[in-house]
Amino acid sequence: MNVYDLFVKPYETYTALQILLEATGALFGVLSVYFSIKKNIWVYPTGIISTLIYVYILFNFGLLGDCMINVYYTAMSIYGWVLWAKNSEDNIHVEVSWATKREWVFGIFLFILSLALVTIIYYYKPYIDNAFSMEGTNLGLYHLDWANWLDVLTTSIFLVGMWFMAKQRIENWIFWIIGDFICMPMMIFKGLGITSVQYLVFTIMAIIGYLKWKKSFKEKK
Repeated sequence: MNVYDLFVKPYETYTALQILLEATGALFGVLSVYFSIKKNIWVYPTGIISTLIYVYILFNFGLLGDCMINVYYTAMSIYGWVLWAKNSEDNIHVEVSWATKREWVFGIFLFILSLALVTIIYYYKPYIDNAFSMEGTNLGLYHLDWANWLDVLTTSIFLVGMWFMAKQRIENWIFWIIGDFICMPMMIFKGLGITSVQYLVFTIMAIIGYLKWKKSFKEKK
């Protein structure tokens, strides 16, 4: 399979609106990560635009886990926006630190809880896809492919990463690096070439973000 088949051919069946939405969502997603690296509160309004667009896109592509995580992102972005504004001296930038042991324990709890909840949702996916009707529906996980299972995993990874970011913890970048890297092949498999490239950019930016936040904390100390 060549580059054309991976990144261009799937879009031959998409409408102009679908392509525009994905490109716009990817653009605002990159802007959000850029502002996050800068510890700038604009990470949240740009992120909200991106996540709302991807809620629509991912639901239509059957990636329920990632769809759910974008709903969660939107809610957490509002929470983070308020928290960052409260903890910022200039209402724009914030100071960062490492997570405490108690926060790590809560993060692990969030991860396990997310794995369970997303798996349950996929269990009921045939019911959801059948317009919430049980007629002729067989519940179970038999319909999941490898991309769906990766979706379950990355949803849990991103959920914890988003929570750590709202708390201004340096470790949030570790979760973004791992999750973004995993998402690249998943999005190619689902025919979302633009989004797969976005996750490649995200991976690189997350590494930069981790190094910058770590350096910032060291200089503050």
